[in-house]
Amino acid sequence: MMRRHLAILADNKPGVLTHVAGLISRRAINIECINAGYTEEPDVTRINIVVSVETDWELDQAIKQLAKLIDVIKVVNLDAAPFVGYELAMIKVKCTAAGVREELTNLARLFHAKVVDVQRESLVFRLTGREDHIEALLKMLADYEIIEIARTGQIAISRGVVPVKEM
Repeated sequence: MMRRHLAILADNKPGVLTHVAGLISRRAINIECINAGYTEEPDVTRINIVVSVETDWELDQAIKQLAKLIDVIKVVNLDAAPFVGYELAMIKVKCTAAGVREELTNLARLFHAKVVDVQRESLVFRLTGREDHIEALLKMLADYEIIEIARTGQIAISRGVVPVKEM
């Protein structure tokens, strides 16, 4: 399976995300992560999707069908050119002893994570970065009790001065 990154520009209307996700899932393509947000134009939503596909042909067919949806303005396979991708993770770790709290704080510093919440028995880290960077921190935290993890999934943007709407 190959992971591919899509950027979709669509009209900012109710139901667009549902139509996009539905089309992809009807084609039996697995959505690894999907997120949507504002763009520099208030009436346009950008949807970032990471999918797993068997072949590039399978992805190309899905892209062609996505482009035919009424509210979709543009669909771009970001893997066709250099791009930058990051995700956000929040990780809650149990810590009941002062020594453990200090160890976890030092670990956060090593990974450039920020401690965003401190409670009597837990810490919450906020970490942004590439997926492998977040996975590396999670491996280091395996020796501790992870209470909860929330991850955004990857968002991506093309490199250089050409925006997705002009690709």
